[in-house]
Amino acid sequence: MLPCILSSDRAIDVNVQIIRIFTKMKQMLLTNKDVLLKMEKVERKLTGHEEDIKLIFEYLKKLLTPAQEPRTRIGFKP
Repeated sequence: MLPCILSSDRAIDVNVQIIRIFTKMKQMLLTNKDVLLKMEKVERKLTGHEEDIKLIFEYLKKLLTPAQEPRTRIGFKP
């Protein structure tokens, strides 16, 4: 596309490099298909647990915040 607009040697070279990069990316994705399948599998597992993770974080926040109500002292009172 670029050589059609600019019609220079440099534009042709850039266009060829772009095509080479895209073909190399396609080859890499096809060769790493196993990795992509494992990633999809992990993603499917995690999507079902979003609510559980949110609930865990809510409980952790409650545990980390100090108690709001005053505590009554136990023991000897003068």
